Amino acid sequence: MRLASISSVLALGSCLLGDGCSKAITSSTVAIVFSVKGNVVFGSAERNDFQQVTPKSRIQAGDTVRTSDGATINLGLIAGAFVHLAGNSEIKIEDLRLTKDGNDTAERMLDRRAWIRLSRGRIVCSFNQSDKTASDFGITTGQITLRPASDCLFSIWTDGTTSRATCERGEVIAVADAQPPLKIAAGYFSQWPTASKEPIAASADAQAQMDVTTALGVEPELLDQAAGW
Repeated sequence: MRLASISSVLALGSCLLGDGCSKAITSSTVAIVFSVKGNVVFGSAERNDFQQVTPKSRIQAGDTVRTSDGATINLGLIAGAFVHLAGNSEIKIEDLRLTKDGNDTAERMLDRRAWIRLSRGRIVCSFNQSDKTASDFGITTGQITLRPASDCLFSIWTDGTTSRATCERGEVIAVADAQPPLKIAAGYFSQWPTASKEPIAASADAQAQMDVTTALGVEPELLDQAAGW
């Protein structure tokens, strides 16, 4: 009995003095609405249950966001990952969570995760690894999965059967079914399905040029709103 008591005290002391008893706590989080213009709704597509987006809306994993013609929305997903959804577009928030070293608000952040599915339309993404915390961020369509390979600015467009990814700054990695990963550098784009095995200069394609112009135009607004966040 005495040995058990001593062991308990030693174990407690070890927890208090070291990190041996730390426990990673994972919790779901919500997207922050930076700004919304025009008719934008969110909710459950499965139940066809939607409501109007406002600055106070709590958009979370499982929610679908739809923009009407001419409408836009800017969202903060996790620290360093900000997106602009153009008009006539639809995304589903597939995963949105944080992992911390303990459940106290002051504890160290271990991991951030945000995954989006773009069903149709255009999304512009600004990604910056703000600290040493791991960030798992990606966007999928029916044809590709795109992830940042560095701090970057990129855009994706899809109509459901064709997808185009354009990198405006930094580098991104695209993965399509049965194909090796493809690295897309700044100023280049790729489209799926395609016979090309290498990215193409955006300057050679009118639609890719529009991707670049759009992304460079919305990024200052995204970063300004993120600074306020």
